[in-house]
Amino acid sequence: MLDLTGTSSIVTGGASGLGEATARLLAARGASVVIADLQDDKGKAVAGSINGAYVHTDVTDPDQVIEAVTAAGELGPLRTLVCAAGIGWASRTVGRDGEFSSAHDLGAFSKVIGINLIGTFNCIRLAATAMSKTQPVDGDGSRGAIVTLASIAAFDGQIGQAAYSASKGGIVGMTVPIARDLAAVGVRINCVAPGLFDTPIYGEGPAAEEFKDKLKRDVVFPKRLGHSDELASMVVELLTNSYANAEVVRVDGAARLQPK
Repeated sequence: MLDLTGTSSIVTGGASGLGEATARLLAARGASVVIADLQDDKGKAVAGSINGAYVHTDVTDPDQVIEAVTAAGELGPLRTLVCAAGIGWASRTVGRDGEFSSAHDLGAFSKVIGINLIGTFNCIRLAATAMSKTQPVDGDGSRGAIVTLASIAAFDGQIGQAAYSASKGGIVGMTVPIARDLAAVGVRINCVAPGLFDTPIYGEGPAAEEFKDKLKRDVVFPKRLGHSDELASMVVELLTNSYANAEVVRVDGAARLQPK
């Protein structure tokens, strides 16, 4: 098992939702956590509450990610990275009026891919580079571990989720080749595909609550949205279990999304 005590960790998107829950659990396990996010106030508050650090980070910007990696290294050897930053987008591929102008906006598609997929890879390549320069922690030559967050939308995306599903499907698809790449430096990578979790991504207010209640229809058991700590538990298990590598794990209450 990878001992997190005295190590540092980076959690992108750690200022709220699934990222925040994971950051808190990592801190409870002894890691010094860098919250890499764009939500400055929330990020600083979370970092302060877990004796970590906050770095304003656009995951698509190499310099900002390097800054987060450097900050982590100052807290202890960087052993773990969790890529939880991401955005959603909903738009049908073809507009209702059949006009070219109402087809899915290409800029929006590119933005989702840029943040969710390319941003995730940007963080992986830079954090893994820093991990490769640390001393191995066991006889196997282990130096660290990474967990990415995809989504069950990677497998059964709903109407309007072309961009989001493509970005998450890309995260799933690069798990095995990256695991093979990083074996040379003793770093493992796994992917978690969350189902329907009660996080700020759905917004707040009566409309949001009504929407979340509707989502429960696709969950088999338990018949509810997931809690953030249930996802965080799986992430930390994959980080610390020394034999878990190149796997994609659904955490979804057996949910299978309907078309809409």
